[in-house]
Amino acid sequence: MQPRPPPDELDELTLARAQRGDARARRDLVVRYQRPVFALLSRMLHGRAAAPLVEDLAQETFLRVFRALEGFDRRGPARLSTWILTIASRLAIDELRRRRPEVAPIDPSAEPAGHAAADADAERVRLAAALQHAIDDLSPEFRAAFMLREYHELEYSEIADNLQVDLGTVKSRLSRARAALRRALEEVYRAR
Repeated sequence: MQPRPPPDELDELTLARAQRGDARARRDLVVRYQRPVFALLSRMLHGRAAAPLVEDLAQETFLRVFRALEGFDRRGPARLSTWILTIASRLAIDELRRRRPEVAPIDPSAEPAGHAAADADAERVRLAAALQHAIDDLSPEFRAAFMLREYHELEYSEIADNLQVDLGTVKSRLSRARAALRRALEEVYRAR
């Protein structure tokens, strides 16, 4: 009896059929992984891309998946989800390198006034905006490592495989990304 795949992975039979070109199995693969791909691309390109660009990159991700799927080693160390997210993250990094738009600074004085609950809500919104702004300001490499770890909960070794870097590089990028985010939030608190 074959071991069952993790619950978030495509089953072995469907994967084998998809590798042989079965249209239904390939549709099942897209249905299973489209959400994580869209989520990763949307988060990595937040503030820099309209929905059509995210859709285009998701479509390109699956086109590349299908072109290379036959060579994917089902018994290898990488999970299918990690392999697919690798393709999506590389596309996002390439897109971020191509487009370096300016990001407007957050105006801390634009805080709405009101009752205590409204003030607390406004504070959460302001912090969330500051955090997203800080994430947007990370270099593509740091942002990719951070997103894969914090949002997609990949292990360090999976991130290293995904980004094709050493494990030490992943740790360094995550440390630097977290430090940059910490500094950005400290600036928000000092501005209060």
